[in-house]
Amino acid sequence: MTTRVRLGRFWSVGLLGFVVQSATLAGLADGLLLPLPLATAVAVGAALVHNFLWHRRWTWADRREGTHALAAFARFVTANGLVSLAGNVLIVTVLAGWLGLATLAANALAVVCCSVVNFTLGEDPLPGILVSFG
Repeated sequence: MTTRVRLGRFWSVGLLGFVVQSATLAGLADGLLLPLPLATAVAVGAALVHNFLWHRRWTWADRREGTHALAAFARFVTANGLVSLAGNVLIVTVLAGWLGLATLAANALAVVCCSVVNFTLGEDPLPGILVSFG
């Protein structure tokens, strides 16, 4: 699969994951009034599960090497999940919590920033980091 096709699939899955994350964040932060860092972390978790399932099935389906889904998910969360969780919580908390930007706008900026790092990790893992959808 070409990088262009894979990137298109990555962004398509990411867009749907963004909808999942934004809806979850709005419901938890604005609806249930959970603290912003906690609401962001839970919303990122929901998006991580969504994105892993679709990336495994579609974006990187050609890279499946018989790895059990739970092992692949653990590797995904170890690299991509940590980037998304730490990056989103930090960016949303600073932009929305401290600087007063609208929560969903801060979330959008956080997702864009973290997605660039996550695609790079999934497409061409750094030495020593196991990122696999296998």
